[in-house]
Amino acid sequence: MMDEALFEMRPGEAAFAADPALTRDASLAFIGRVASPWQRRGDCPKNLREARDRSVPAALHVDAPYRAALQGLEPGRWIFALTWLDRARRDLALQTPRHAAEPRGTFTLRSPVRPNPIGLHLVRIVELDIEAGRVGIDAIDVLDGTPLLDIKPFFETVDVPPATEPHR
Repeated sequence: MMDEALFEMRPGEAAFAADPALTRDASLAFIGRVASPWQRRGDCPKNLREARDRSVPAALHVDAPYRAALQGLEPGRWIFALTWLDRARRDLALQTPRHAAEPRGTFTLRSPVRPNPIGLHLVRIVELDIEAGRVGIDAIDVLDGTPLLDIKPFFETVDVPPATEPHR
């Protein structure tokens, strides 16, 4: 059931000229689903820091055809989980976040509302059952049942940017 309030525009928001959801220029295969405690968007943490503060573990459930690809992962390892934020709108170029007075460009935000609603989540594996396709993770900031697109390893040697001034 879709929450109509999710599609209301806030003052200053502007939509793209064409809805990106209506074009077909790529095919994606969902490799599984996320199991999280979050059933409603209003209950879902707005980011992983907040999800970790709530100390509620979650899991990635990988479908049988993709489970062999879990070989080599182990508890304690950091991974990127890429998700398809299937309940997010896709048509806003400008958004007015709840915490901001002025609208901002979509590409300056971590909002799930974007032309391609791909979520990027740096999570830690806390348990792993390859045979069952279950990857227990420390936390997640998506709704239960969110499609899983991919899992990628985090490598400290290449994924940490050079030392710079922090960006706000």
